[in-house]
Formats: sequence, C-alpha cells, structure tokens
Amino acid sequence: MKGPALLFFALLSFGSVTGQVSYTIPEEMTKGSLVGNIAQDLGLIIKRLISGKARIYTRDSDQYVELNRERGVLLVKERIDREALCRRTTPCALHFQIILENPMEFYTVTVQITDINDNAPTFEKTEMEFKISESAVTGAKFVLKRAVDVDVGTNDLQRYELKPTDNFVLKMHNNADGNKNVEMVLQKPLDREKQEQISLNVLIMDPSSTGTMQRIQTIQYRRKSTVTENSPKGTVVATVTASDAEQGSNSKITYSITNKVDDVRKVFNINKENGEVTLIGNTDFEDSRGFQLSLRASDVGGLTDSCKLIVDVLDLNDNKPEINIMSKSTVISEDAKLNTVVTMINVEDRDTGERGNVQCSVSDSVPFILKSSTNHFYTLVTDSDLDRERASEYNITVTCSDDGVPSLSSSVTLTLQISDVNDNAPVFERSSYEAYIVENNTPGLSIFTVKASDADWNQNARVSYILEDSSVNGVPVSSYVSVSADSGVIHAVRSLDYEQIKDFHFRVKAQDGGSPPLSSNVTVKIMIRDQNDNPPQVLYPVQTGGSLVAEMVPRSADVGYLVTKVVAVDVDSGQNAWLSYKLQKATDRALFEVGLQNGEIRTIRQVTDKDAVKQRLTVIVEDNGQPSRSEREREREREQPKVKVTLKMSLNQPSRATLMEIKMLRWYYRNLWTERNKSRYPSC
Repeated sequence: MKGPALLFFALLSFGSVTGQVSYTIPEEMTKGSLVGNIAQDLGLIIKRLISGKARIYTRDSDQYVELNRERGVLLVKERIDREALCRRTTPCALHFQIILENPMEFYTVTVQITDINDNAPTFEKTEMEFKISESAVTGAKFVLKRAVDVDVGTNDLQRYELKPTDNFVLKMHNNADGNKNVEMVLQKPLDREKQEQISLNVLIMDPSSTGTMQRIQTIQYRRKSTVTENSPKGTVVATVTASDAEQGSNSKITYSITNKVDDVRKVFNINKENGEVTLIGNTDFEDSRGFQLSLRASDVGGLTDSCKLIVDVLDLNDNKPEINIMSKSTVISEDAKLNTVVTMINVEDRDTGERGNVQCSVSDSVPFILKSSTNHFYTLVTDSDLDRERASEYNITVTCSDDGVPSLSSSVTLTLQISDVNDNAPVFERSSYEAYIVENNTPGLSIFTVKASDADWNQNARVSYILEDSSVNGVPVSSYVSVSADSGVIHAVRSLDYEQIKDFHFRVKAQDGGSPPLSSNVTVKIMIRDQNDNPPQVLYPVQTGGSLVAEMVPRSADVGYLVTKVVAVDVDSGQNAWLSYKLQKATDRALFEVGLQNGEIRTIRQVTDKDAVKQRLTVIVEDNGQPSRSEREREREREQPKVKVTLKMSLNQPSRATLMEIKMLRWYYRNLWTERNKSRYPSC
C-alpha cells in the first residue's frame, strides 16, 4: 500500500485565508495512518495550533481525517472506502478547512483518495438463458448484460473472453462514458437436431481478478433526451421503437430497462408495449445531472437488440444559498483593530451557472463589512472603531442572494457583544463643590456628598473616592475631614471652630477599578458658619475682681453730659457680634441713660443738690445672636451671652485740676483702646 503523497502547496493572501495544501493517499489505509504534516506544510508552529484551538471544519457528516494538534499532523480517523465515498466519480477527494482562533484564520485542505484494486468484476447473475431459434441467421447479435467492477481507472474491468467459440464470437464496443458493451454474434448456423443446448462461459478480467458467467449478449445504440429537474411523475421523457423483419407472432416486440446496479429503475419506467419512457420518481439536478438507461427490445423468438438512452437533467434555480458559519466570535473588545475577523462564513449554492453565483452583504449602519476571501468563503471584519458606550451590542444580518431568475436568498443574524475597555475616567457631577457646616459640630457629622460616574461597565465603572493629601494651616487635611471610599460622603473628623478657621479647601479623587485605573479630581471648599458661642468682652472700663469702677460727675454737669463709655467686643461674627448696651439697675434711673449702640453713659437731666452723692449703675452688654430675643426667650435671659459692668458715681464739685485730670484720663483710655482694637473690631 502506498503512503500519502503531497501534491502541491501554495501560499495565498486572501484576508484570513493564509494557505492551502493537498495530499494524496490510497483508500483502505488503517486507522491512525499519517496523511500529512500539516503544521510543516503550512509553515505553522505547534504552539500556534494549540493556542489557536485548531480544528477541522467540514460540511460532510462523516469525518475521515482528524487533526493531532500536539504533533501537527493529519491522521486517518476512519477507514476510507473510495467506492462507498465517491462510487465511480473521479477524482475522489475530501475537502475541508483547518480553522484557528485568536486571530481567526483558515486553511483549505484537499485529500485525494486513489483507488486500489480491491474489488473483483462481477455479473449480477452467474447464469443466463437465451432461447434462440435454429433459423437465426449468421450475424445475429445478442447483447450480454454488462459486468460491473466498482474499481476505477486501470483497476476497472479490462476484457471479456468467450469459451468455446464454435458458434459465437464476442464483440466489444467502448461507450463514451468509458464502459464496455459486449455483443455475442452468431457466426455459424445452429442445428437443434445436432445440439439442443449450448453452454458457454464468459470470463471477465481486471488487472488482478477474474470472474465468470454463462450467458449471451447484444449490440447497443445511443439516444439522448432531456428532462427538467423536479418534473412531475408521469412526464414522458422519450419513446423508443424497434422493428422486426419477421412476420407473425415472432415480430411482437417488448421493451424493458435492464439497469441493475444504479437507481434508474426507481426513477424511470418503460412501457413494455410502446416503448414510452416516463418518470416514476424525482429528478434532482443537484443529486444526479443525468441518467443512462439501458433499454432492451426483445421479440418472441428470443432475438434482442438494445440501446442506451442518455437523459440529461436540466437545472432550475430551486436552491437557496446555504450559509454555514465556520467560526464566529460572540464577544469582541471595543478596542479591536480595524479588519479584525469576527466571523468566517462558507456559502454554497447547489445550482449551477448564474443560478449558483452568490453575492453576500451585511445590514446597513453597522461597523462591519464582508470580505470575500476565496470562492464561497467570506470573512466578517471590523470596518470602523467600536465604542461600547455608544453601542454595546450589534445584531448583524448577513444576506446572500444568487443570480437566478427569480433570485433566491438566505440570511442569518449574528449577535455580537462589545466587551468593555477601561477608556473612560470617572466624571464628577460638578466642576467644583462648596459646602457649609456650622461650627461646634459633632465629630463624624456628614457634611455633604461628592458624586462621580463612569461610562465604562462593571469593574471598570466601579468608582472609589480618595482624599488627596494636603494641609490646612500646616495641619493635614485628613485631621479635618474624611471621605467614604464607596459613597463619596464627606465627614467632619473634628469639631470646627469658626473663630479659628473660617474656610478651607481640599481635593477629592475619583478612581475607577480598571487596570490600569483612570481617575479625575475635584476641588471642595468647606465654609464654616458662625455660631453664637462667645459672650461679649468689656474692654473699658477695666474691672478687676469684684471691685466697682468709680466715675466722678460734677454737680454742674449739664443734660447730655458724657460720664463715661462702656466699650465691649464679641469675637463672633455678623449679627452674633452686634452689641447692645442696656441699663439694668440704677440708683436713679431718671438721672442717667446708656446709648443702646455705643455704650455711652450720659446724664439725661440737670444734676441737683437733692441727688444722692453716690449713684450706682449696672450696665448689661448683649450681642444679637440667634435665636432672637423674643418675649419667651427673655425668660431664659441667663442663657443669652452677655456681660455686666457696675459703676459707682460720685456727685461732687471737683477742683478744676481734678476735672482736667478726669478729662485727660478719658482721652487717654479712649485713644489707647482705639489704637489697639480698631483693626480687630471695626464695628466698635
């Protein structure tokens, strides 16, 4: 038995088709026999076969050849019988593709199966009887049924021999289809009185086998007819006629079909009386493009003649294109390069001529196109950039139409998911944030929330929030606030004091879960709102311990005389620092008043001799903090931030020097306070 032979190898360049190779092997090789080293012949390394999950793609239900990835070779998988696979068709070949993934590629492989002489020629019957009149004339022909050898080529039936040849000789005629028709010709008249029965042997031989049969045969004529495929049963295909020179009952002719080894008798019938050949079965051009009918005409005397009726089946456009998905991806990354192969398609139309020509296209408005690799093969490739955020899925309809009239078409819809790539950074809802918090807050208090979104998907869209390192007045910002990594909620870490810090800012980073991660940041400004948590402080007159502040008022003081001025400040801000002065107690309320806004103590009438020498005044300083001092809140007056100062007034007639000294002291303290505090307390 011969081993496999490599016929040819050609390197091609058709998109995803990168090569084709052909092998020749004899039939009947044992299972596991080597067909060829496909890796070597295609220039592939074993690692590529394994990583690409190399496999065989074939439309045939039976797979006779298998691929061993680890060795890179093709092996016989099942016994191959050329006669069962191809019958008498030559050449006989297996066609398949080697498919690889990541990236998609395919290679066309042809394995031609050669014949070995493993079948002897045979007759359908080993005996055959002819009844021949002794009056048969010399030259009368009798057709022998043809012997059959299922082998082909030089292994087919070669010759016939007849023994003995006393009365008959054999004549062979070669048909256009390569078959031989054998006639037995009478060369010596018969004499029934001398020999009632003659036994003859016919030997049939191919190069290595011989068969025998006792029988007799005839001559052949050829006729042609046509029938359109799918014609209804009963359609008349042809009519054959024969004539007989004899008269009487011997001239009655009957017709028959003598085919034995094919399906002719299942498709055609001949009327034995009139020779009309009709359809009794289905004709399908794609299954059989023609039939050869062996017809025999026989008379009552046993004389026969025969002819061949060649019936050609005419093709109709009755087959839609068949779309076969050889390999496909259901998911493709959104960063796939242009011309990335997504699907490989094989399209077949069983019709012939223009009816079998097929054009394929894809639905509009998709970033994919079909490229024709070779005849009947297409690849679906990317035609533009993909963006999962714009379209996460495509339904791609591939439609294939033939050129028949009317045109037939088929379509298939491919669903393709676009997988995510981390190509989008998180985006905050605002370009910057501002938030307020009232001082004296509880540590851990939630201030507000920053929010960022990511257009990517799944892990790539999972956002975490991070407080970026910075400082506030030399102190790490993390000692003031914290950020929840999952929710973006900003919490106060400590209790804030407006009098120490009025506002501060920091940056929050939003980072996704991609690899590598993408991020963006935003500036956050926290402004602290004042709370009325500080009482006013009296700067003048200065009180030490529980002592009273003494002031002197001349008895000659006129109405509106400035006795002194109470000066106070409040470190709070806004209305919390607006101060008001009120006279709470006085020895004589009709003698003095206090300016509500400026704290000036003045006389409101002329001092008289009847007035007590010692006058005692208590002045209260209050701020304007919230809540406002309603009547109800007055009942809780003790809770309102305030300060009290008590002054002792002496009514006498001081000397001129004493009055001058008092005026100088007032001027001194007034100017001293102003210089020290005018920048800090501009409202005073």
